[in-house]
Amino acid sequence: MERVSAFDEPLKKLLGGPTAKVMAEHLDLHTVGDLLHHYPRRYEERGRLTALTDLPLDEHVTVVAQVADARVMTFNGGRGKRLEVTLTDGSGRLQLVFFGHGVHKPHKELLPGRRAMFAGKVSVFNRKLQLAHPTYQLLDAQAEDEATEAVDAFAGQLLPIYPACKQLDSWRIAKAVDTVLPSAQEAVDPLPASLREGRGFLPLPEALARIHRPHTKADIAAARERLRWDEAFVLQVALARRRFADTQLPAVARRPVPDGLLDAFDAVLPFTLTEGQQKVTGEIFGDLATEHPMHRLLQGEVGSGKTLVALRAMLRVVDAGGQAAMLAPTEVLAQQHHRSITEMMGELAENWGLWREAPLDEGRPSGDGRALGGSDRGTKVVLLTGSMGTAARRRALLDLVTGEAGIVIGTHALIEDKVKFHDLGLVVVDEQHRFGVEQRDALRSKGKQPPHLLVMTATPIPRTVAMTVFGDLETSVLDQLPAGRSPIASHVVPAKDKPHFLDRAWERVREEVEGGHQAYVVCPRIGDDADEAEKKGGKRSAPADDAEKRPPLAVLDIAAQLAKGPLAGLRTEVLHGRMPPEGKDDVMRRFAAGEVDVLVATTVIEVGVNVPNATAMVIMDADRFGVSQLHQLRGRVGRGSAPGLCLLVSEAHEASPARARLSAVAATLDGFELSRIDLEQRREGDVLGQAQSGVRSSLRVLSVIDDEEVIAAAREEAVRVVAADPDLERLPELRTALDALLDKDREEYLDKG
Repeated sequence: MERVSAFDEPLKKLLGGPTAKVMAEHLDLHTVGDLLHHYPRRYEERGRLTALTDLPLDEHVTVVAQVADARVMTFNGGRGKRLEVTLTDGSGRLQLVFFGHGVHKPHKELLPGRRAMFAGKVSVFNRKLQLAHPTYQLLDAQAEDEATEAVDAFAGQLLPIYPACKQLDSWRIAKAVDTVLPSAQEAVDPLPASLREGRGFLPLPEALARIHRPHTKADIAAARERLRWDEAFVLQVALARRRFADTQLPAVARRPVPDGLLDAFDAVLPFTLTEGQQKVTGEIFGDLATEHPMHRLLQGEVGSGKTLVALRAMLRVVDAGGQAAMLAPTEVLAQQHHRSITEMMGELAENWGLWREAPLDEGRPSGDGRALGGSDRGTKVVLLTGSMGTAARRRALLDLVTGEAGIVIGTHALIEDKVKFHDLGLVVVDEQHRFGVEQRDALRSKGKQPPHLLVMTATPIPRTVAMTVFGDLETSVLDQLPAGRSPIASHVVPAKDKPHFLDRAWERVREEVEGGHQAYVVCPRIGDDADEAEKKGGKRSAPADDAEKRPPLAVLDIAAQLAKGPLAGLRTEVLHGRMPPEGKDDVMRRFAAGEVDVLVATTVIEVGVNVPNATAMVIMDADRFGVSQLHQLRGRVGRGSAPGLCLLVSEAHEASPARARLSAVAATLDGFELSRIDLEQRREGDVLGQAQSGVRSSLRVLSVIDDEEVIAAAREEAVRVVAADPDLERLPELRTALDALLDKDREEYLDKG
């Protein structure tokens, strides 16, 4: 444990309180190990200048450049001073600007011909790129003596550029790394010696030293290759251990029952299953027939029919004498699934005694209460949510424990201790990433033996991501849309540059409504008192360098403006997550019934909401949403026979990354392509962190888009290691690395059920 302690040492002890505080708050770095794994983003060569022509707008950058000229300007009758410095890389130029008392030091130091590193946020002024009040570090030999804080790291030819923030520059991070770098010698190496030597990898301490302080580009390449393998291998070992443990568990095989509910359901289906639905169902049914738990991920495009596939799996389990539970992340989605499933039952619901229970109705529907099981008895479909009245809740709980209810759809309420099942055979988790580990485990523990598990997601996942994030699950993909689904036209509306485009957007909404259809307007914020209080409390405050940005547009504000302005006379309602459950349900029911023309909502409508008559969607501040989320939202329209329209409203600058994201969404309806774009444009740690509940350190060197071969090879090695030593008794260093990767108390985060 001596070796581990050096990496666990708090940064405050080595760097002092102020620096450690900034690192913790702004970079999520708390220990020596955290900082040693905070690798340079790239390297600049001392004699080479950074290309200035392609700097990303609105992003914090660090560049090496040469001063071309500097001049002090006065304004306000000579009372105000402004220093303008022009940098050059030999081809492009970048403007720096300093104001007030901040002009004296840079005016003295930033002389023409001097080279320095500059850090700041790129903005546009008078159509020119500029950095306002950047920090800088002089690099030329003459300046080294004058600099107040010369950094040893800059003695070499390769200058490490670290992921930094406004509060802490790259070169100050480099100086901090110099302080902790001796601790790299105590790194615990997770790779088995045979694997490390067989592939010719550097020892871990040497890899850490080379990635932070390389002498050559070959040093960087060798270090990155080694560290990339560490990340891939440790994660794949964790996944392989979960898969191995699952194969040791018993489960009740749920085999086909002739002339049961499933056959009856298929007989009254008004359409033919797509080829993809048939293939995926075959994979699921094959798993259900085995005597160890199914662990399968079902991913598919918005509207590809995942719910239908899940329902057929649930009916298979009910036919075989078990019960099936579907866990939805929100009440709205649970109620929507309940409605969808009972509607899909159609004629079957009447013929087989499947009860259509209103979510909030205390009255009991008529029926003879025929019990779960064989083809001559039918079953009940019940809803269980936190907002149900006492009587309805008590009745649902009784139906579950007696087995009278074969199918239950619910929210977190399903997880409570008082919820007991007669024989839970299948758990379907919708939008898995929204549930914590404890919640999934709690539901799975309610079976007499571990139930089969089907995880559904409407966010298509590239193969490399699936292998990394969901590597303990078998994967099924629905990539076909059912016949009759309409195309969706998507367009970016640049509200700031061309306000008349926004006027036209509202005209299009009115035209859709006048044509007998309905529309959604989506905003990123609610805008009520609680929303404002939360923001003031600091939970949603903007980053410091975004302080000048206005707050995101709010549902309540936009709804009021539309009702008085461009959509006056239309029946407009609001929907958001802080409404009481009965209020949300009432609005959704009336919208689904065509009694509401325009629904102004938050992302509460993101998944599961199915109103085929809704043909238009306007997403306000669309640049505030991620690519996958925009794709999810867009999937709410075009669900009927009429074409869909999605308008992405944004005030983002035309050259900004945000506008590039929106253009990508508008250009394709292929969710798999968009998920790849999303991953390329965002930090992978963000993406992986959502799915890997409990992970303490996200990927830093491994790219799940570019490193498919490494991931696949690491997976093979991990399977071999775990098969030979499931508890890793002969590999204590690997066990230690797993503990560092995962939450201190749990490795079970990888158990997607």
